[in-house]
Amino acid sequence: MHRLRATLTTFRASLLATLATLATLGAAVAAPAPPTLLGQEVRRLPVEERVVALTFNAAWDETGLAAVLATLRDRSAPATFFPTGQYAEQHPGAVRAVAAAGHGLGNHSYSHPHFTGLRPDRARAEVLRADAAIRAAAGAEPLPFFRFPYSETTPEAIARVNALGFADLEFTTDTNGYLGVSGGMTISRVVERAMAALTPGALLQLHVGSAEDAPAADRRCLDAEALPLIIDAVRSHGYRILDLRELLGDG
Repeated sequence: MHRLRATLTTFRASLLATLATLATLGAAVAAPAPPTLLGQEVRRLPVEERVVALTFNAAWDETGLAAVLATLRDRSAPATFFPTGQYAEQHPGAVRAVAAAGHGLGNHSYSHPHFTGLRPDRARAEVLRADAAIRAAAGAEPLPFFRFPYSETTPEAIARVNALGFADLEFTTDTNGYLGVSGGMTISRVVERAMAALTPGALLQLHVGSAEDAPAADRRCLDAEALPLIIDAVRSHGYRILDLRELLGDG
């Protein structure tokens, strides 16, 4: 009986903590996304100005992060990082470093699942749990931007994310640097893919870290190595690197 009472007490405490967390998460997004970005899959920003946004997904390790942040600092270029919630929990220092460097943080779900197979309640939990983890790691307010794992979107899934205050920001092109040399990529190919997508409002997707299944000899971050060349090439074509916070009036 004593053991049962202790178990029930522990369960009750856990339940109350969960309910308190969910209450907080229900109002997680303090500044909802601009209406112009809602109700759609955004693969190019709705602008005519010659601007390009640099975005980095973070779901694996910290390989390349220091180099990316150094390049962005040295070239005075803004970027937005989309970590998963698990990444934020496992690498809080990395997420905190991004925020401390003055870059924005988006949301890439908690555990990087295929959203097409998720129940609505599980999908909502993935978004909100990630938001809480990113806030805790960064000590800063994340942006109201969500990027679906594997870029798998549906109108229904986008509507659910929008209802939570997030806009769906996908990408105009992925540089594919995460594939690594073993996946047929090189620094020059990464740059070529980025430049081939150059258009007003382009969203460039790069990655921080080396792919989980990359061989030990290929544990490098091609996107980090290519970043200086990408920034210089983009600017040489008369484009400005856009801070996505400008879309919220906070840039």
